[in-house]
Formats: sequence, C-alpha cells, structure tokens
Amino acid sequence: MDEEEMMRAHLPLSFGKSVRSHHPSASAVHSSTRRTPLPAPQNPNPSPNPNPSSDEAGVSIGPPRPPPPSDDRDEEGVMIGPPRPPPPSDEDGGMMIGPPRPPAASDRTDSDDDDDDDDDDDDEPDDSNKIPSSNEIVLKGHTKVVSSLAIDHSGSRVLSGSYDYTVRMYDFQGMNSKLQSFRQIEPSEGHQVRSLSWSPTSDRFLCVTGSAQAKIYDRDGLTLGEFIKGDMYIRDLKNTKGHISGLTGGEWNPKSKETILTSSEDGSLRIWDVADFQSQKQVIKPKLSRPSRIPVTACAWDYEGKRIVGGIGDGSIQLWSIKPGWGSRPDIHVLKGHTDDITGLKFSTDGLILLSRSTDSTLKVWDLRQMKSPLKVFEDLPNHYAQTNAAFSPDEQLIFTGTSVEKEGTSGGLLCFFNRRKLEIVSRVGISPTYSVIRCAWHPKINQIFATVGDKKEGGTHILYDPSISRRGALVCVGRAPRKKSIDDFEVQPVIHNPHALPLFRDQPSRKRQREKALKDPIKSHKPELPMTGPGHGGRVGTTKGSLLTQYLMKQGGLIKETWMEEDPREAILKYADVAAKDPKFIAPAYADTQPEPVFAKSDSEEEENDISVQITFSLAPKQGLLAVPE
Repeated sequence: MDEEEMMRAHLPLSFGKSVRSHHPSASAVHSSTRRTPLPAPQNPNPSPNPNPSSDEAGVSIGPPRPPPPSDDRDEEGVMIGPPRPPPPSDEDGGMMIGPPRPPAASDRTDSDDDDDDDDDDDDEPDDSNKIPSSNEIVLKGHTKVVSSLAIDHSGSRVLSGSYDYTVRMYDFQGMNSKLQSFRQIEPSEGHQVRSLSWSPTSDRFLCVTGSAQAKIYDRDGLTLGEFIKGDMYIRDLKNTKGHISGLTGGEWNPKSKETILTSSEDGSLRIWDVADFQSQKQVIKPKLSRPSRIPVTACAWDYEGKRIVGGIGDGSIQLWSIKPGWGSRPDIHVLKGHTDDITGLKFSTDGLILLSRSTDSTLKVWDLRQMKSPLKVFEDLPNHYAQTNAAFSPDEQLIFTGTSVEKEGTSGGLLCFFNRRKLEIVSRVGISPTYSVIRCAWHPKINQIFATVGDKKEGGTHILYDPSISRRGALVCVGRAPRKKSIDDFEVQPVIHNPHALPLFRDQPSRKRQREKALKDPIKSHKPELPMTGPGHGGRVGTTKGSLLTQYLMKQGGLIKETWMEEDPREAILKYADVAAKDPKFIAPAYADTQPEPVFAKSDSEEEENDISVQITFSLAPKQGLLAVPE
C-alpha cells in the first residue's frame, strides 16, 4: 500500500477518473415541453358542482398545470442552474397538479355488494390517466395542412404529407432538439399528398397523391416504382390497367409485404402487387343504385388482411371478404352509412368493430356482426377535411378522433377520446386553438400520440407523450442538444456579381411610369403649363412646338421620343475628349507610354465651306486678273 500511495502522489488527482460533462436532468429537459392545457369554453349555465376539476362527462382532469418558467432557460431551451425542487405532495397540504392518481390496491374495499358499479366508477379516471398528454413537441416544416401521417412499426421514423405537395421524413434517432426533417420529397408535382402507409417490414412505404398513380419509396426516400395509369377512354373500369382519376386513399396489407390497396375518384378500388407496376391484381367496383361513377373516398384493410372496406361517395359503406373466386359484389352493404363523404375507416384488431368518420360531423361505431344500425353515433365533431380519420388506443379500450376549427367556434382543434365499452366520452385534449386536427395515431411501442394540424398557411405534427409512461420516440430527441459547430463546418459563402444590377446597366424608367407618378403627385399634377418664353420651334410659334395637337400629346405620352438623330455624332463624342485626356479610366492608361497622340479630323461642314470658297475664288480670278488666296 505504501508503494501505491507514493505512486499515486506523483500522478494528478484526475488520473483514472472519468470526467462527466454536465447535462441537465431529465425532469429539467422535459419541463420545457410541458403542455399547458387550452382553456375550456365557458358554460353559460354552470351547474352547482362542488368538484371544479371534473368535465361534462364526469371525468376528473385536474386543474391546468402552470406554464414552465422562462427565466431559467437560455436561448436554446436548456435549463440553467439546478432543477427546481418538486412541488409539495398531497400529504403536505400542497395543491394537486394534474389528474388524481388512481387509488392504491389496499385502499379499495370489496365488501360492497355493488362491485360492478364501483369498478365502472374507477375505470373512468383510469382511462384518462392512460392518455400520455403531459408533454408535447411539434414537428414543423410544412407550409399547408398536414393531411397524411405514417409511423413505422418500431416508432423511430415518421412520415408526414401535406397539401404543399411534399412529404417530410423525420428520424427520432437522428434528430436533435431542433426537430428538423432529414429529407423532403415531392412525389407528384402539383398534387396534394393524401395518404402514406408503411409496409409490414417497414422497409418501404406507399405514397398516394391527388394524381392517378401511386408511388413506392424505400425507407430512405428513394423511388422504387410508380404504378401505371389506366386508359381514360375505356368505359368499363375492369378493362383498364390502372386508375384513371385522382387517388383518394391507399393502405399496405398488414400481413403481406407485396400487396397494397388504393381507392380513387374514378369509382373503383384496386389491389396491386408491388412486384408488378404495370397492372393491378384485382379491380373492385362498388355496388351502386344506378350506373354512374361515384368516387370511393376511403378504404382500409382489416388486421388479418382478409377483408377490405370502402367508403363510397353516396354515403354507403361496403365490405368485401378476400376469398377464392370473389368478385365485386360486397358481402356487407350499408346503404345510408353517412349523409356526407366518408373520410376514415378503421377495423379493430379482433375484427368485431368498425369505425367510420365523415364530414357530416359524426363518428359512428359499427358492430360487424350486426350492420343494420350503428352501435353509437358521436355527433358534434366538426370535420372539414377529406383525410380526417379515427383510431384506437393500443389496448383498444379508447376510440379517438380529431375535430376541425369552425368559423364561429371557440374550442379549436381537439382530440376527443371515447370509451369503447361504455361508448361515452372520456376526455377532450386541446391540440391547437387555431388549427384543425386531421390525422391522428397512437403508437403502441413508444406509447405516444400523433396529431397533424394546419391551415392554408402552416402545418405541423404534434406529438403528445408522458416521460413516465412513454418510451423512446420524442423522449430521445428532446434531450439531445444540437451539435456544436466545429472548424470543419466552415462553408465559403460565394459572392455573386450581377452586372445587370449595376446602375450603368439599368434601364431608364419609362416615360409612361414617370407621367403616372407625376399625376399622383398633388403638386405636379396641379401645376399650370409654363408660357412660351423663347422663339418657336421649326418656324412655328406656340407651346406645343408644332402645329398639331396630336403630335404634342404623343410626345408627352412617350410615344414620340427625342430626335437624337438631329444631333451631330461628332460633336457628341468630342464633348468628352477633354475629360478622357485628363482622367483616362479604361484602355488609355495601359498604353499611356506607347499610345500616339490622337488627331481628330476637322468637321465636314468646315471642309465643305472651304471647298466652296476656294471654287468661288478661282472662278473669279481669270476675269479680274487677280489671284485670290482663301482666308
């Protein structure tokens, strides 16, 4: 030991110790993304309710959480200094923040006879507590409504499509706190992106736009193929090799990585084989009351990939079972499913429940064993977009959908959650006060909720999560600070010289614009015309400098320009002879030593006058006997 201590004395104290960099704690990082619930609309007829933390459905949602302090953070959103102490617990008499915690198992009593009623009362707050909505981040970048959304099965890569004709790709493993996309693609120029879907293996994805041709991309956004477009002059849709009108939806088969389904405005559904982009496998024509082309507005696979469902433009819902020898005749046909276009369809995992969302502001829950009438109709859910969907929670105990913003409404864009078993509302989560909620999804592996919003000016994807129950996903990129710039990141900014922007090459403003500008000037427009002070022009007397009023008006309007041809070009050039000799700028300085002195010729008019005088002098000399010398 003595030798070791002597050896350690000669070494620095930090030898062998790992130096840890200072990172803010997890609570400090996620406090910057803490959600502040939107204020609920005021009830004009409040009821005397002693519990102020319960909504209309009787679900305890707790008081709104205070906003995070902004004084303790720098410009990059990193907390400066140690984190604040935790708030006092309920036992200390402090105010409870957020929804109440579920009662412990020891506190529950099983001696009551009505156990079912007690269990029902306890389930309601449990459902609301399962919703990971304490924190929120926003993936921005689109300039219009985000109309489509797709998350791969691992929850690491997110796709968002918009009405701005682009698809943005986000990767949680490579993103930092700036939340920027790593790739942006434009599948079809001038066509909105309407649907995105990952393959079962998440190595490819399907992109459906407003054009008649769907595209397949690999995981990195490289184009693998584009399906063929059909012949629009063929009447029978079964004889065409592809869609002939814009697509409305599409989805990858959840059990087969080579099969996809698309729906179109031409009134057909088509099943495609990814290995063959030149023709579809099956053409499905919905059952209609009269022969016409009614668009198919939505489509979906069931969980096993054995049934498909389509929402028809006449409001009907039709379902087909994929079996040997099956055709276009639907197995289930609901004639009046909705009174307006159907925007979203979703099967449950067990294959017993079907959700349908429509622009008639309703969400309907159907039992596939009895499709004559819906189990429940949820009304007052505004919907103004053709891509609004409905979805299930990972355990399929909750049903949720988004709402659109109305002109005179005060609620904004919401996510409404319903209990599947009781078929009643559980909670309303405010996403945006000004933007509508279109697509929504709840990923089972990372336990995070995605909701796309937007309007005509901006769009984004909101991600709701809870650090205590969510995993990976948004939690990974929130705590990752942006990489500091190094010397290797230096980029030379090129200097662009535009010669036509110099004053020498600029075009002179037109006389028409000058006249219009003078007419707008209150002083120049009311200034009277000056009188004639000098001699006339061309032998004519008058202010118009001509006998015709038309010539004067055309000259003032710029149609007749100045007569530069009347000026002597030699005189115009020689005006600058003295300036060029005293201060040469361009070519003359380079040849100052060897350049000969320029000698300009005399004016032609002077030579003509001399010639005339010489001729007159010599013609008079013989008669007078004198020899005249010209002056």
